Amino acid sequence: MPELKKISKNTYELPKTGNMNVPGIVYASEKLLNAIKKDKTLEQVKNVAMLPGILKASIALSDAHQGYGFPIGGVAAFDMDKGIISPGGVGYDINCSVRILKTNLKKQDILKKQKEIVEALYRKIPSGVGRGSTFQISYKELDELLKSGAQYIVKKGFGFKEDYLHTEEEGCMKNANPDKVSERAKKRGIGQVGTLGAGNHFLEVQFVDDIFDKEIAKAFGLEKEQVVIMIHCGSRGLGHQVASDYIKLMEQEYGFKDLPDRELINAPIESKLGKDYYEAMCCAVNFAFANKQVITHWVREEMQKLFPKIKIDVLYDICHNIAKFEEHVVNGKKQIVCVHRKGATRSFGAGRKEIPDVYRQVGQPVLIPGSMGTASYILVGTEKAEELTFSSTVHGAGRVKSRADSIRSFRGEEIKKSLSKIGIEVKAGSWKSLAEEAPEAYKDIDEVVEVVDELGISKKVARLKPLVVVKG
Repeated sequence: MPELKKISKNTYELPKTGNMNVPGIVYASEKLLNAIKKDKTLEQVKNVAMLPGILKASIALSDAHQGYGFPIGGVAAFDMDKGIISPGGVGYDINCSVRILKTNLKKQDILKKQKEIVEALYRKIPSGVGRGSTFQISYKELDELLKSGAQYIVKKGFGFKEDYLHTEEEGCMKNANPDKVSERAKKRGIGQVGTLGAGNHFLEVQFVDDIFDKEIAKAFGLEKEQVVIMIHCGSRGLGHQVASDYIKLMEQEYGFKDLPDRELINAPIESKLGKDYYEAMCCAVNFAFANKQVITHWVREEMQKLFPKIKIDVLYDICHNIAKFEEHVVNGKKQIVCVHRKGATRSFGAGRKEIPDVYRQVGQPVLIPGSMGTASYILVGTEKAEELTFSSTVHGAGRVKSRADSIRSFRGEEIKKSLSKIGIEVKAGSWKSLAEEAPEAYKDIDEVVEVVDELGISKKVARLKPLVVVKG
């Protein structure tokens, strides 16, 4: 490994050596960098820098940790003609992502009914490995859902047009082709629309604890003590199977001869297999959008039973774990590139046409979930992110302990008690799932966010604190 060089505060370079086509860049504080060094993240940054057609740098953000092939918290952009597309650069949980709903309730309203809320949401929205949904559709309808995402769900009466208009890609990736999704993937996904799943997925009722930028908070429709609801989930078994299927197909087609790590298996963007994977990935992205749209509808139903005058609107819905064709400036010229964001989030500044009209003058909302029991953040995208990170920023706190290590280190019962003591009502499918997601298993979200704010790749708007947590 070449030695990291400190370029400036929160910025380190992994110099280009050997077979690296570009340098590696790590954006982190010294404390977070020490955590990043404990696993193979830097080795993965170096390996990604060796891939064909990579542009400018292989990037790791302040929440980075070891992943499959690419680091989680990693960003890499590739030339459309010479570059590749890699399932390892997207992740198995395609479009694992976050939606925030804003309400007309205040913190005080929730404090009176925390237990009722957690029971109602846990009962209505299935969570956990393999737990099925009451939202049942035919395979023909599933194909329509894979083509149209959240827009299909709204058309069926589950929500409003404004819901998908306030979603990245308006809730629908246009290149989705259900014919490129295997029957096995469809079979795994068909009964899981409207489910949280397991792992770090959750549904939280939160309140706005602090505001850092009053003008942008007003544009986002936020004020102190306001209640918001955060949904964090992805494409469930369907997305996982799409990744597995195309990893296997790429291995068979291209082998591992020129790869620094077999987990970086890929296909040229312009190859048939590369195009097939992208079209299947778009289907999984749309599945995740549709999944959250159904959950949103059910959250509205349950919360209206408890608060008849409640109003719930989608603030924004943002992707993690995705590859997208976007226009960026490379060597002073605008060009279309394939940006892989693996455990990373888009962070477009004001004026980009991809941002919903209502936010275009201020910038794209950036939604950063914390770990269970800690703060989450709403930030805003910036023009600086275009310069440094292909308009990308962090997606969360980032793990410092594996799930297995967390189960050995923590007890779910104790976590529930400690959260209760600080006024957070939590419900999960098992004590084990609480232990896996202990707050101590993650980096300090406040510091992770402080780094990106100081770098200017996204700027703090509001801090959120949880009151009710439903864990996957």
